[in-house]
Amino acid sequence: MGTDVNVHPGHGKAGRQPTRQFLDTLSGHDDPGMFGRMFPALEPLAVDDGPLHELADAMKDPAPGDAAGNNLNVPAGFTYLGQFIDHDITLDLTSFGEKEADPMAVTNFRTPALDLDSIYGLGPDGSRHLYARNSASDNGKTPGPKLLIGKTVNVDAITGDHRNDLPRNPEGFALIGDHRNDENLLVAQTHLAMLKFHNKVCDQLAASGKPAGEIFEEARRIVTWHYQWMVLHDFVERITEKGIVAKILEQGRRFYRFKKIPYMPVEFSGAVYRLGHSMVRQVYSHNRIFTPGPGGIPATLDLLFRFTGLSGGIIGDLAPNPIQPPLPLPVLSSNWIIDWRRFFQVLPNNPAGVTLNLSRKIDPFIVPQLHTLPGDGGSLPFRNLKRGVLLGLPSGQDVAKAMKIKNPLTPEEISKGSDGAVAKKHGLHQHTPLWYYILKEAEQRGGGEKLGPVGATLLAEVFVGLVHGDHQSYLWVKGKSWKPTLPSQVQGEFTMADLLRFVGDISPIDGITTV
Repeated sequence: MGTDVNVHPGHGKAGRQPTRQFLDTLSGHDDPGMFGRMFPALEPLAVDDGPLHELADAMKDPAPGDAAGNNLNVPAGFTYLGQFIDHDITLDLTSFGEKEADPMAVTNFRTPALDLDSIYGLGPDGSRHLYARNSASDNGKTPGPKLLIGKTVNVDAITGDHRNDLPRNPEGFALIGDHRNDENLLVAQTHLAMLKFHNKVCDQLAASGKPAGEIFEEARRIVTWHYQWMVLHDFVERITEKGIVAKILEQGRRFYRFKKIPYMPVEFSGAVYRLGHSMVRQVYSHNRIFTPGPGGIPATLDLLFRFTGLSGGIIGDLAPNPIQPPLPLPVLSSNWIIDWRRFFQVLPNNPAGVTLNLSRKIDPFIVPQLHTLPGDGGSLPFRNLKRGVLLGLPSGQDVAKAMKIKNPLTPEEISKGSDGAVAKKHGLHQHTPLWYYILKEAEQRGGGEKLGPVGATLLAEVFVGLVHGDHQSYLWVKGKSWKPTLPSQVQGEFTMADLLRFVGDISPIDGITTV
């Protein structure tokens, strides 16, 4: 494997990227295209590279393994569910010709939406390579309603016919709707869980007598609506506040507004939603083999990127035959199949020796490995801060003022801690980069467990708007009173843990398929 490992958890490149010049031309437009600003009238914050480098360096977590930095309310799986969601709402499936004619997507673009096009692509007709053959008719010459699932290769006495990898072509590239979901193992296994979720719903519909020709569309609707509900109520409300979605639906969106077509606000993509970078752990307990402690091998960030096709050493038929573990490999090895009990609260309490990974607190501190990205990647915190300047993002104070936040962060609060001292040194405690402001607000107002008022409001409004602006969504078709119908611990709700329990395959290498 080369040195160009993509350890950038979220916001990978796909399709188009906004620029400051382009965004400035859109000020005042009702529906600006794929990208736009929520606060077009606010002045951009200009900061030189020197202060940004110093602030980025001060954002290094000095004790990434210290339990005091854990977020007790957010299991670590939500970090990578958040990355999966990011890739869903930023996937661009427009043709090359359309991109040439409309490079910044003012007219031709796929609306940002929580519609799982990263799973479904263009459907069985337009993306046949994503789907299993239809064994029920046509002698298997047409794709059926179910999605392809890949097999693992047996390693370390973990034997059996395990379908726990993404489907892959002969040279190891993942056959999925968004190639970015094969950039680290945790987002890849999250994508796999979504594939299995769809297939399980298909099985349920077939068992109920649903005509074969109607199964795909009905399964997609059920899966997508439950996913949308889960994102709004299990993901968004977990890192903001309980009830915020209902509040926004009742009172309306005040800041994320559009006339007909949702767009991607750069205040969201360039600042608010980059909160996930602070949630990344440097080491995980992945399964009983790859876990910290006696006899185990810690699942480091580096390893989680190496055991992929996009960033690592899964190379299909190009791998040696017979294989020579650990890498390169033709497909994922069986000893890297995930144990979901370690990433979501699938059980009320995990048994002894099965660690529930917690995310890191939402605060200004980023694990050291993300400060030294391989190759020429440099520092991820600096890249985020610099990106904000290049996009012309306003300061956190100006955004808070525009939102009429009653208790914005004070300069004294921003100045707290070793990172805050650096911000103060350069006057950034009074005019603060928006991404840093969001993280500092979470630290000071949310105790590191959830976002503060600016971050929470903007995050929740954008997600509610993306769902409501989709004319196929449950909010548009059924309204805010619709409730999930699939099995769940609490009737009428649906969480990621419910999804995993419904799918099964909780920890295949331990023989645990149901709980």
